Amino acid sequence: MQRAVLLLLGVILTACVAADPDAWPFNATPVTTFKQPWAMTFLPDGRLLVTEKAGRLLLLTADGNSTVVFEDVPNLAYGGQGGLGDVVLHPDFVENKLLYLSFAEADERGLRGAAVARGMLELDPAGAHLKNFEVIWRQVPKVTGRGHYGHRIAFSPDGYLFITSGERQKFDPAQDMQTNLGKIVRLKADGSVPSDNPFVAHGGVAAEVWTLGHRNLLGLAFDGDGRLWNHEMGARHGDELNLVIRGENYGYPIVSDGDHYSGVEIPDHATRPEFTAPKAVWIPTIAPAGFVIYSGKLFSDWDGDGFIGGLESESLIRVEFDGETAREAERFALGERIREVEQGPDGSIWLLEDGRRGRLLRLTPKNH
Repeated sequence: MQRAVLLLLGVILTACVAADPDAWPFNATPVTTFKQPWAMTFLPDGRLLVTEKAGRLLLLTADGNSTVVFEDVPNLAYGGQGGLGDVVLHPDFVENKLLYLSFAEADERGLRGAAVARGMLELDPAGAHLKNFEVIWRQVPKVTGRGHYGHRIAFSPDGYLFITSGERQKFDPAQDMQTNLGKIVRLKADGSVPSDNPFVAHGGVAAEVWTLGHRNLLGLAFDGDGRLWNHEMGARHGDELNLVIRGENYGYPIVSDGDHYSGVEIPDHATRPEFTAPKAVWIPTIAPAGFVIYSGKLFSDWDGDGFIGGLESESLIRVEFDGETAREAERFALGERIREVEQGPDGSIWLLEDGRRGRLLRLTPKNH
């Protein structure tokens, strides 16, 4: 009954989102298009790196043209939700030139899993090249299927590497400490395990684990106070925004505010208080993808707010935080599946649309 009421309320709220571009507080300017783009990050010189699922890392220059930086991902498992994923710079990139990429890879048996690699990015005025590509982390074990890889990457303010690892549509591994599926892992920048991780005494892949009980995690970001937040797709509805706390269990698949696609109900978080509940839940689904917590001056009223791309909801969702609480504050119906959200060097907000001709959009204030 509770979910039915929430579903009805969600439909009503969805009808009230800002669907008219004239009502938006920003202009959305198309810049260029990419083929199945997945992630992006800005270089210190203002140029933009973009990943495409089929395996290309591209550099977008100031003239709007793109050049290939890297397309030799070994054993790339392209298809379904798999392919080249996130791209993130090392916090000391200016000095060490290290770049991190996530991707889905296959083994000789055809089993698949996510991996994270790093390499050194050589830049010149005309383009860039990636060398010394090495894998520093893998999902364990590799399994069948082409979904729920996760593989979002974020560096903490103190320099640790956090990676989201989806449960690969296998449910139970999210609670199994013999695997790193359905977890958020914390590593040193070279892929080694920090000695103060919560489960380091367990050894094996459990030593990597920071939190467990997750499903399909497609957003990861630190706020201005150093708190880590993630969002993940629920089962059927029940998408979550979580405050990520060391050693906590978020309950999937034992609890969820969504249900299995088969129609089988999953108990709500409220029925099992021993599991950490999300700070915000979406019923009906928004299908969240991409996540940034804004810290710019161009949209000064939004400083400290989160922005989440919506796939199923074809929208940009603004989230307001108040310490350790969060709520959806506003939704902009863009009419396209939004895969990625990033903040530009000047404080503009950049979006990547999903799909074979996904546009890159730059959002700037209308009064700017």
